[in-house]
Amino acid sequence: MASQLFARKPLSLLLEEMKGENRLRRILGPVQLTSLGVGAIIGAGIFVATGSAARNEAGPSLMVSYMVAGLTCVFAALCYAEFASMVPVAGSAYTYAYATLGEMFAWIIGWDLVLEYAVGSATVANGWSSFFQSLLPKLGIALPDVIARAPIAYDPNTGHFIATNGFVNLPAVIVTAIVTAILVKGIQESASFNAVMVGVKLAAVLFVILVGAFYINPENWKPFAPFGWGGISVFGHTVWGETLAGKPVGMLAGAAIIFFAYIGFDSVSTHAEEARQPNRDVPIGIVASLIICTILYVAVVAVLTGMVKYTEIDPGAGVSMAFSSVGLGWADAIIAIAGVAGITSVLLVMMLSGPRVFLAMSRDGMVPKGFFGTVHPRFRTPHKSTILIGAFVAVLTGFLPIDALLQMTNIGTLFAFAIVCAAVLIMRKKHPEAERPFRCPLVPVIPILGIILCLVLMFSLPTENWYRLIGWLLLGLGIYFAYSRHHSVLARLRTGD
Repeated sequence: MASQLFARKPLSLLLEEMKGENRLRRILGPVQLTSLGVGAIIGAGIFVATGSAARNEAGPSLMVSYMVAGLTCVFAALCYAEFASMVPVAGSAYTYAYATLGEMFAWIIGWDLVLEYAVGSATVANGWSSFFQSLLPKLGIALPDVIARAPIAYDPNTGHFIATNGFVNLPAVIVTAIVTAILVKGIQESASFNAVMVGVKLAAVLFVILVGAFYINPENWKPFAPFGWGGISVFGHTVWGETLAGKPVGMLAGAAIIFFAYIGFDSVSTHAEEARQPNRDVPIGIVASLIICTILYVAVVAVLTGMVKYTEIDPGAGVSMAFSSVGLGWADAIIAIAGVAGITSVLLVMMLSGPRVFLAMSRDGMVPKGFFGTVHPRFRTPHKSTILIGAFVAVLTGFLPIDALLQMTNIGTLFAFAIVCAAVLIMRKKHPEAERPFRCPLVPVIPILGIILCLVLMFSLPTENWYRLIGWLLLGLGIYFAYSRHHSVLARLRTGD
């Protein structure tokens, strides 16, 4: 049994599978992949989450928080890029773990990625609904609570769930259904729609930076790190930094909280099978989208904390209120429209990625191939799993308090990143002869630094996120031992079935 748990999928088998007939359509170039990356990374977080994190966790030092989070992602991205160029198939970190760490680790990572994309999509759809509903009063429209909110909400101050006057968050459900339909239709349509949304939100981000720069008061940046530079705690015990209301605060704590803003760059690697020249285009898309987004994030935080003292930032609508405070209230509509466009593109890319992880897992027998491995004969998309994930996301965002799960997405993603960094080290050791069109530089330094930074940020998150992650992984292991272990392709090859 132990031999199966750690059985690795041979690199030769992965490369042989790339020649199969049931493949996705290769039509994405470097510009489209970079656009998908930017589309997945920049969303409402740049207009909303930055304000909350600056006020409650890091102050102006949130600029450095974004650099730390971005650097962590760069280290992981270089490792992702090496694997994506070696094995340009769907599956992302799941596929890489199967080739290096073994079957059980691969299942854990695949299960973890499903959580990242599903809960992340639900969170993003909820944010889309909030931005959309903020636009409606400008048109003289107001939705009744019964169709505007989920029936249960989460109070982060008390840690308790409370009842609301709502029944379903209908706008979130509707946008999820529309995006699902676009994704079923095809990757070309999805990429084109995403490119338009990315263009709209980048224009708004540049507007915020260029116009807001004229209203910066450097005195607002003092003190630069009012909560300190730390924020690391291990299961509730502070190792470095301060705590506030039982939670770590400081620059590193800010980096852990806003890490959600970077989630999505790894989705570029899930589309390696749809890239025209994956060996070249995927590394370009991953690294370029990260660099672009990090620069924009830091610039927006600099403008926001320069326009308004961090103690006066509105945690719910930081950028909008900052512009209103200097007499530019008319910019609120531009920011709201960009928020809707930005979140739409994030939702699209996140929901695009989950089915491709399931597709890779189904090819290995980890989940039923008849359902999750089916590719539409005309659209060449994994339509059944796309519809299933769309329905799951609609239920999450329509009826449940997904705020309670937001930071769980952070810790799950950081866990996956650490595994990919470790996998590069193992693959270099086990298969030094393998062709690597793109090589992660400075190995082993960069993978080791990536692992260390991922662990630092994981321990900078509130303790309850560890408990939620452990609970989710235990559930996944139960499914693995009940189904996947008996149906995996490697297990059947070993027994001769």
